[in-house]
Formats: sequence, structure tokens, C-alpha cells
Amino acid sequence: MKGAAAAVGASYRNWLARPRRAAFSRSASFTRSRRWLRQVAERYRHSLQLRVVTATLILSAVVVTVLGYILMQHLVAGIYANMQSTSQSIAAAGLATAERSNQLSKAPNSSSSRYMWLLAKSLQSTAGTPYAVEVAPLPKFQGAPAYSGGWQIDFYGMPKLPAAVADYINAEWNGTVPKGPRLEWTSMAMASGPRPVPGLLWGAPFGGGYVLYYFFPLAAAQQTIASIQQSLLVAGIAVVFLLAAIAWLVTRWVVVPVRLASQGAKRLSAGELNLRMEVRGSDELAALANSFNEMAGSLQEKIAELEDLSQVQRQFVSDVSHELRTPLTTIKIASDVLHGSRDEMGPAAARSAELMQGQLERFETLLTDLLEISRYDANAATLDAEPVDVCTIVLQSADIAQQMAERRGTKIEFRVPAEPCIAEIDRRRVERILRNLLLNAVEHGEDKDTVVTVAADSAAVAVSVRDFGVGLRPGEEQLVFDRFWRADPARARTSGGTGLGLAIALEDALLHGGWLEAWGEPKQGSVFRLTLPRTVGGELHGSPLPLSPLSLTAGGDDIDTAEATGMGGPGLPDHSPLAGGVLLPGRAESAVTEPAVTEPAVPVPAATGPESAGSGVAVVAAPGPGSSGPEVSDQASDGLAGRAAPPAAASEVAAHG
Repeated sequence: MKGAAAAVGASYRNWLARPRRAAFSRSASFTRSRRWLRQVAERYRHSLQLRVVTATLILSAVVVTVLGYILMQHLVAGIYANMQSTSQSIAAAGLATAERSNQLSKAPNSSSSRYMWLLAKSLQSTAGTPYAVEVAPLPKFQGAPAYSGGWQIDFYGMPKLPAAVADYINAEWNGTVPKGPRLEWTSMAMASGPRPVPGLLWGAPFGGGYVLYYFFPLAAAQQTIASIQQSLLVAGIAVVFLLAAIAWLVTRWVVVPVRLASQGAKRLSAGELNLRMEVRGSDELAALANSFNEMAGSLQEKIAELEDLSQVQRQFVSDVSHELRTPLTTIKIASDVLHGSRDEMGPAAARSAELMQGQLERFETLLTDLLEISRYDANAATLDAEPVDVCTIVLQSADIAQQMAERRGTKIEFRVPAEPCIAEIDRRRVERILRNLLLNAVEHGEDKDTVVTVAADSAAVAVSVRDFGVGLRPGEEQLVFDRFWRADPARARTSGGTGLGLAIALEDALLHGGWLEAWGEPKQGSVFRLTLPRTVGGELHGSPLPLSPLSLTAGGDDIDTAEATGMGGPGLPDHSPLAGGVLLPGRAESAVTEPAVTEPAVPVPAATGPESAGSGVAVVAAPGPGSSGPEVSDQASDGLAGRAAPPAAASEVAAHG
């Protein structure tokens, strides 16, 4: 009993699950069909040959269908006309035979039935065209004295004639319509069965009150028409596919050379400058191959010339830079001696010694940058990567920028995460990038504060440098990385820049596999964002920090609000590593802290030493996950929240009140 109950239960469950399985099967079939259609559509869009063959197939099918229809109509009309002509000839001969019968030339009587039978029998179809025949008296003579409805041969019983034919025959006998046979396309039952078959009915009166009917079925004509239709269909399909094959072959002659030219162009653009197309014949395709080969040859020559010229230029810059180092070193030593003895000189000589010292330092920096950029041009730059805390690098890179900020009465505010941001980078190159960005931000910041933000995720680490100065005009976001480019050519380089700093910084970022991007608007300041992968060779798919500060705003470009966040908006998003608290630049006594955090920030020892007084750097530590916001202080003696500046940058971290 238990086994039977279990079997019944299993059968019931299978019966319930059957609709679900059927629905799943239909869904899977629909998914496969959609995938196949997408593949066909994709192939159609990318193949000129397929499009030509498809268009030829469709157009030829339409043309063949139209022509087949016209031809079939003509053939059917001819077949019906021939059948009608043959039928009328047979019926006319039978009518002549009936009119020659003396017994039926009189009005129907009691003996008329026998003679009608004999006439129908003599007119019976024996060979050739099949038909049925009926000889009958007119309706008004079918009673006394004849008492006969007539005789038929090869009809299924006495046929029921169409009313239109019977009325016409009576009207013709009465003389109300012209004499002549009546033709009617109708369906009647033949001797083969009770089912009516289509055919042509012929009728005419004769003698003393009789009527002769012929019925010619269309079975033979319909078989002929069906055979012709089948032949035309097969021939049409064959012609359509034959035209499609011809179109495929013809388009292949044209498409294959074009395809080879396209593949050759791709390989040529990939650097295979020795590639040439095979030339066959002297037609247009051969002209295309010749033109392609001439273009490739000319391009190869031009690229070789440019490479030689570039090599000469790089070698010239490198040689000149190296050759200038020796006299520059000698001049630098003499300048140092003069600069050290300037107190013993007169005012004019002392000022000249100071100017010479400053310009020689700038000249030495320019030579160093030229040598560095020549290494990138020669593809000789190498990456010496090691795991480094990017936050430490950021703080260590602010030495020169800090001094400039102090002279201008501004400060540099750092916003770094509470946890280390470890990445495999070349310390020297990243420090050079950040030093260039900080110097530019301070120099072009219009004596306003600069905000440096650090953030990281699982794949990348980013540093953004935000200033609130002159900003960038539309289109200058790319120009700033050009060599020797300046937004205002008349503007003095007060920081001693060479015009190659951002160009070298971009090359350093690309050498790491990272990004260096710029954003700016006139009078709104600018943002430079450096994004580096956390591991050597890692791919970047995004940046932990937004490039445009306006992407954080909720409804406007208010400058005070932008300054309050350091990125141009009313606050940082919840997912930002800085969403725990921010320091208001210029308002050290107030802080904005986000709620919903619990872990306190880690206290940091205060920077000490005489260099810390009056520093232009403020550090704010953004809390890690679960923290309650940074402990922000505006006095060096009170300590700095979150992270301590490394020893090399101790002079950078101090009070700013």
C-alpha cells in the first residue's frame, strides 16, 4: 500500500510539474531563436557580400513571382479558351445530328422517349474529350402525351440544371431572346460520383420542343494547369537560387579584393609597413591594389623619414643636454662662489649674483627635464616599482609647494584615508608628478587654498589636486599636457617651471599604466586627477575619485560649498573614503562631520621643530569604515587627526591659525 501511494504521489507531482517543464522548454527555445536572430543580424550588418546576395535573392524572387503569375494567367486563359472552342465544336456537331432526326422534329409524343434515348446514345462520348450529354423535352412538354423527363448519358442521375440556363432555353424557344446555344461555367455531378465537379455547360433547343445539353468537365484542364504551375514553381525557385549564386560569385570577385585591402589597411596601421597587395590584371580592382601599394610605400617612406628625423632630434637634444652639463657645472660652481660672497659685493653686483644663481638653477632643471623627456622619446624609460603608501608620498611631495604657499599666505589641505593606500609604484616618478601638480595648483590658485584628496579601491589609487584659481578654458584640458604650453604666454613662471613638467608627469603616469586627467572652468579653478593601478600591469576600469567636482553638487556651482568639500559639492558621496568628515579651508575652528560612524580616529603626534610654525599645510584624516569622523585640530601642539606626516615632511604639517 505504501509503495502504491508513493507511486501515485510521484505521478501526481510529475503531472503538476509538466506545465512548468513545457513553459521552461518554450522559454529556452525562444531564447535560442533570439540569439540566432541576433547573430544573423550581426552577420548581415558586417558582410557586404551577404547583403548583396540577400537583396538579389529577394528582388529576383519578387520578379520571378510577378512574371510567373502573368505567364500562368496567360496559359490558363489559353487552356480555357481552347477547351471552350473544342467543346463548342463537339456540341455544334451533336446539335446538327439532333436536328437531322425526323422523329424529333415533331412535338413530343408517347414515342419520343425512345428516340431521345437513341439520340443520347449516339452522341455519347467514346474517345478524346470526356463529356456528359442529356436529351430532354422542354419543361412544358414533359407531361402528357410524352410523359418523359428525357435521357442522360454519363450524368449522375438526371442533372439539376442551373435556373439561368433553363430560363434562357425557354425564352429562346418562345422567341423572346435571339437563337443560339447557352454557355455556363458551373459544377455538376458526373457518373463517377455524386460530388459536383466544375465544368462548362452547353445547351440549345432543337426539333419540335426538345433541348440538348452537353457538360464538359474541367478535370483534364485542371490537371494540365496544376502540372504547369508545379513546373513554373520549380523553375522559378531554381532561377532565384541560381541568380543568388551568380550574385554571390560576382560579389565575391569584388568583395574579396576589398576585404583584402581592408585587412591590409588594418595590418598596415598595426605597423606592418612591408605589406603589399597582389595585383592581378588591369581592371578597377587592380587599380585599387596598385593605389594601396603606392600608398603603403609612400607611407613607409614618410614614416622612415620621420623616424630618422625624430631619432636625429632626440639624439641632438640628448647630446646637447649632456654636452651642456660640463660647462654648466663649471658655471654653477663659479656662481655658487659668487653667490656666497655677495655680502662683500656692492648692491648691483650682489643682485646680479642672486639673479644668476636663480637662472642657473632653472637652466639646470630645464636640462634635467630635457634629458628625462628624451628618455621617453627614445622608449628608454624604465619603471622601478615597489610597494609604497601613496598617502606618505603625497605628504612628502609638498616641500617646495609648501614654501610657495607660505609666501602667498595660503595653505595646502590634505585629505587622506585613515588606512594606508599601498600600491606598486615608482616612488621617484610619482613624487615628481605630485610635486608638479602641487606647484601648478599653488601658482595658479589666485592666492586661494589648495585641496589634495587621496582615495583608493580594490584596483586603483587616486590623488586629486584641487585649486580655486583661474581655471581652464574649454579645450585646454588636453593642451595643458603639451610641451612648453602656457594658458597665458605673457604670464611669468614665478616658480621657475620649465614648461615640461606636466608633459613629463603624463609620461610618468602612462608608464605606470595609469591616467593623468584635468578638469577646469574659468574662475572655478581646476582639478588634476592621478589614477594608478595598485599592482604593476593592472588594468584601470575607473577611478576612486570623480574628475569634475561639479559631479558631486546637488544643485549649483556655489564656490563656498565647493571649497567646503574640496571637490566642488555640498558633500562627498556615501561610498567615498572621505565621507566621514572634512575641514573647512580657512575656517579651522569649524568642521563638518557625517553621522552614523562609531570608531574614533587615530591620534597623530604633532609635528615639532622650528620649521613647523606658520606652515601652509593642513592635514585631515578621513576615517575608515566604521569610524566617527576625524579629530581635527588647527594647532600643531594639539596633534593632527588620522595620519602623521612622515619625518621627511615634518616641516609640512603644522598649525595654520
